[in-house]
Amino acid sequence: MRWQDLDQEPCSMARTLAVIGDRWTLLILRDCFLGVRRFERFQERLGVTRHVLSDRLRKLVAAGVLEKRAYQERPPREEYRLTAMGLELHPAIIHLVQWGDRWLSDDHGAPLQHIHRGHGHRFQAQLTCADCGEVVGPRDVTVAANPALAQRLELPDEGRSPDTAWRQGG
Repeated sequence: MRWQDLDQEPCSMARTLAVIGDRWTLLILRDCFLGVRRFERFQERLGVTRHVLSDRLRKLVAAGVLEKRAYQERPPREEYRLTAMGLELHPAIIHLVQWGDRWLSDDHGAPLQHIHRGHGHRFQAQLTCADCGEVVGPRDVTVAANPALAQRLELPDEGRSPDTAWRQGG
């Protein structure tokens, strides 16, 4: 599997990484969810070169994750806004942040607290089943190939949970 061909793989993770699998891209998305919209502000916060930032923003716009909107006519200026596609990345970004808060924070703890606006308290995001509402963990999920793609996919034995597959080398 070659990095430049990830978007052609019959794998949702590979295709996703082709769009957002770069460290600068993930930090741009983090900042979008924190309300950053303008090029200069992204550059100021990230300390990234103009060239790299322009490239990543252009790719996010081309992929449909961000859109450019005019905020000034003279001189013409645009800002970057999350699209519906981009907004759907919120759970993934929150889960990555929570993982970092848990496993990589220093003695001071998490640098930011995420507050549920509706109730005013901190929250922990969880995966839940859309049908029954139960919290779903890695041992609660099995994976089956889409029959239309089964010939192209290489899956571990069905019914193995991620921890079992890892221990068995699969």
